Amino acid sequence: MTRSFRRTGLRRIGVLGACTAAVVSFAAVAPAQAAVRAADTAHAVDGFEFTLFAKEVPGDGASASGQTPRVGDVFTSADDLYKTKGGDTVGRDGVTCAVVRVSGDQADANCVGTFVLNGGPGGQLTAQALVTFDVSNQAPAAYDIAVTGGTGDFKQARGYVRATPDGDYQQMEFHITTR
Repeated sequence: MTRSFRRTGLRRIGVLGACTAAVVSFAAVAPAQAAVRAADTAHAVDGFEFTLFAKEVPGDGASASGQTPRVGDVFTSADDLYKTKGGDTVGRDGVTCAVVRVSGDQADANCVGTFVLNGGPGGQLTAQALVTFDVSNQAPAAYDIAVTGGTGDFKQARGYVRATPDGDYQQMEFHITTR
């Protein structure tokens, strides 16, 4: 049996947010080419590099309990994704994490998520990460999320997403190869 929980210290672990990110899906009205900041873009024949900003979307009935996580705890998160902080929405993501180890003030969560991007390059990216975080810290350190596959323009995708806390946002730097 798993227990669900929300806590302030684990808020940004997913992303996959990405995560884990993560995780993780994003949908957009704007084409993905517009989502990619020109200064950060290197669209090579074999891949994509771009930066997006994730901001958590509160879930219905979610509460921040402040509890210390325990092995077996499961949490989910979802983000809206933007090409710039507070700019145009270019998608969304969703992540599920399970706490697999707790030792003192540190915990490990195995996070799996999906990113979905419409327009420009379009399709889904799947990702996962084992994220280590300090349970007493409100903002986890930067971490990498492994890209494990994709669909559409991201078919056969591999690479990683670097997730870095950035105020109320998570900066997500995508480094994707498609060969």
